Amino acid sequence: MPVTAVVGGHWGDEGKGKVIDLLASKSDVVIRAQGGDNAGHTVVNPLGEFALHLVPAGIFNPDAICIIAPGVALNPSALIQELDALEQRGVSTRGLLISDRAHLVMPYHLLMDRVEEEQRGADAVGTTGRGIGPTYGDKVARIGLRVGDLRDPEMFRRRVTAAVEQKNALLRSLGRPEQISVTEIIADCVSYAERLQPYICDVAPITAGAVERDAAILLEGAHATLLDLDHGTYPFVTTSACTVAGLCQGAGIPPRAISHAIGVYKAYTTRVGTGPMPTELMDATGDYIREHAHEFGTTTGRARRCGWFDGVVSRYTARLNGFDSMALTRLDILDEMTTIDICVAYEVDGVQQQYPPSDPGQLARCRPIYEELPGWRTSLCSIADFVELPPEAVRFVGRVEEIVGIPAEIIGVGPERSQTISRGELRNQIWPPR
Repeated sequence: MPVTAVVGGHWGDEGKGKVIDLLASKSDVVIRAQGGDNAGHTVVNPLGEFALHLVPAGIFNPDAICIIAPGVALNPSALIQELDALEQRGVSTRGLLISDRAHLVMPYHLLMDRVEEEQRGADAVGTTGRGIGPTYGDKVARIGLRVGDLRDPEMFRRRVTAAVEQKNALLRSLGRPEQISVTEIIADCVSYAERLQPYICDVAPITAGAVERDAAILLEGAHATLLDLDHGTYPFVTTSACTVAGLCQGAGIPPRAISHAIGVYKAYTTRVGTGPMPTELMDATGDYIREHAHEFGTTTGRARRCGWFDGVVSRYTARLNGFDSMALTRLDILDEMTTIDICVAYEVDGVQQQYPPSDPGQLARCRPIYEELPGWRTSLCSIADFVELPPEAVRFVGRVEEIVGIPAEIIGVGPERSQTISRGELRNQIWPPR
């Protein structure tokens, strides 16, 4: 059962879109399993550069079925904008399917997201404001609306009316001036239903059939492990399950079907939003990485916090997910560095630790223990084979492999598809073949 899962190993923005795009060329089914349009995947291919938020990054393979799975929080307005933008650039979306079980991000979810974040004050978690948390909150509370509900206008109206009454009462209790209009929401959703109807179906039989016939299935994680609701740096996390196990749940894939799990890591570390980040560089080096790598959020445009590669959290996420291999991206960003640091352990309260503490306050006090390696001071962008890398780059990759405990079978040396070095079991699955 060739099911490959791709999951971020840090706090996101590791380059999962490129990895999915590479693997999707030889996939039959690509499934976006969780998250919403609070995530963004940048893909660069012969058609140009694309920023995807809801559509699976396999959409550029015209022969693949692309599924937005039950675990996704779907903003229909955002999806329609994305579909229109793709089609305007000549990308067919005929292979897209939307699960009728996926939960809808409603306009009041965006409002409640902003209100809740403001209510937190100094303890704000730095959400994207896209309404994803409130959507999953309603889902857990069993008062959410699903994509399939759009097909029953009368029932949809009743449920929206009940939800709006509840949200308006909450807003009044908080002394907020905003009030939500049921009429406007219903009118918008009628148009959404008409536009998306051709894509909506029960995807469970399609997914199960693909597993049974040993189709090549690719599971796409929207976020990264350290943003996982259970296992991430809580409370500075997203509101869905971002691990390999979470992808199985969100997609409706049995865990035993996973044949290969890939963890995506940058050659350095970034994070968007608030929360502890032990290797963050608040100096000229951090500024250089941010500007040189254009580290600004695909979804929000916010500047990303940058730091050296954090081997402690990387080892943690590799073991948690059971990654078989890693994709080590953006190695070329370090081309001009004279020396490069790798965090190999933490020191907190005078004690050395090999694992990140679960308490956010304690994690914030962690002091990274670095190992310094020499830089290679030459461009890697045109290198096609691992043996052609400078010895210093080989040493860096090897040390990362030792610390994390898994091989780097995909190495990114630039944004283009062709700027990829593939090794090991994945060598024959990466486009273009080497």
